[in-house]
Amino acid sequence: MKVLQTAERVSHQDMSDNYVFQRSLLAYLEAAKMVSGDVLEIGAGEGYGIEHIAPKATSYLTIDKHPVHIDPSYTNVSFRQMNIPPLEGIEDESFDYVVSFQVIEHIQNDKKYVSEIHRVLRPGGKFIVTTPNKKMSITRNPWHVREYTIDELVDLLKLSFKAVESKGVFGNEKIMDYYEKNKASVRKITRFDIFNLQHRLPRQLLQIPYDILNRMNRKKLLNQNNSLVSDIHYSDYSIQEAKEGCFDLFYVATK
Repeated sequence: MKVLQTAERVSHQDMSDNYVFQRSLLAYLEAAKMVSGDVLEIGAGEGYGIEHIAPKATSYLTIDKHPVHIDPSYTNVSFRQMNIPPLEGIEDESFDYVVSFQVIEHIQNDKKYVSEIHRVLRPGGKFIVTTPNKKMSITRNPWHVREYTIDELVDLLKLSFKAVESKGVFGNEKIMDYYEKNKASVRKITRFDIFNLQHRLPRQLLQIPYDILNRMNRKKLLNQNNSLVSDIHYSDYSIQEAKEGCFDLFYVATK
């Protein structure tokens, strides 16, 4: 069955997603430098991270609420379909690393989510997580239960983990050019929201309209600025110490 392709599930095959896809790709490439042993990924999405993580892992379990195709050539990779939390059927202290990118903002019970990840990690194990930086969001995303500031995510992770390394994903001038054009385009749409309904209505009522407008806006930016969008590469992003202006939070929490 084909999964509904919302703007929340970034595709490496749709060039209008390239701005977001390349940022996501950088996170996988950075994680691939760190991981080893038994690895769990929560939220496989389109599955494009598997080719980067699997060669570094002894075993690699990836989970998602939607089906994910696994290339059979990756003999160390398995998949389970589930909604989380909890991490049902996964034993205590069974993984060396947990990787979860752009997922935590969708989780209703984020404290339970973090504590479950802590539970399945071995002592000294690491949780590598990314999520949007709330301060850089142009408008409300109704698909997100919440977004986090730099300090809010640190505080959440420290409820379960003994140490948290706080980094952020930053963009160069090309990325900032796209960001500003995107912001201007979005504000042409939101200027009609004179009653601030995007923040007053239940988020479930806004999800489909938001998704349609988001997808239309991405394609409009591609059509108007094809080279700007298509030329974006993961090397246009960098990971540095977290501070205001980063697009994503990239944190590593140690058990």
